Amino acid sequence: MTYEAPPRIGDLLRSAAAHAEPLVGATSDESLGAPTPCAEYDVRALLNHLFAVVVNFQALAAKESADFSETPDRLAEDGWRERFSVETGKLVTAWSAPGAEEGTSGAMGLPARTVGSMVLLDLTVHAWDLARATGRGFEPDPAVVAGLAEEVESMAPMARKMNVFGESVDLPEGASAFERLLAVTGRDPRAWAV
Repeated sequence: MTYEAPPRIGDLLRSAAAHAEPLVGATSDESLGAPTPCAEYDVRALLNHLFAVVVNFQALAAKESADFSETPDRLAEDGWRERFSVETGKLVTAWSAPGAEEGTSGAMGLPARTVGSMVLLDLTVHAWDLARATGRGFEPDPAVVAGLAEEVESMAPMARKMNVFGESVDLPEGASAFERLLAVTGRDPRAWAV
């Protein structure tokens, strides 16, 4: 029996970014006020949150501190769609650096791979949120979903206590792996079907 190392976070993030960037790039200004599956965010707030996550997790990859106390309105700046691609590129580079997945990272002293999984989850799930809010389809890379499944299950109880995840949603037989992942975070993929 051979041990197969899990895919590297940087590689999974590269794929997640490749799926998210076209959605962000094609988001129209007219849709910025639309509601999203995240009740507290409209599209503009969701995109600003995603920007903040992508930028702050670059620092966390380097074992530096991150500041989530403010969420600047990056959509007020010209070229924000292109800027998002630049920042996700920096995120992939940061998490692909030697040692990024080793040791602990962040104020809570979590394993670095767990922290990397957090940003991978945000980039994947919020891309789905954005797609659904703007009437578009979204299917992530199955390798990303597989890479997140176990990590998300283990972080779910803490995430619910911190109000990051909602209560898990029951899905019918035959739900896809991605639908099950969304359900663990408190999203109901059937309620936001395209």
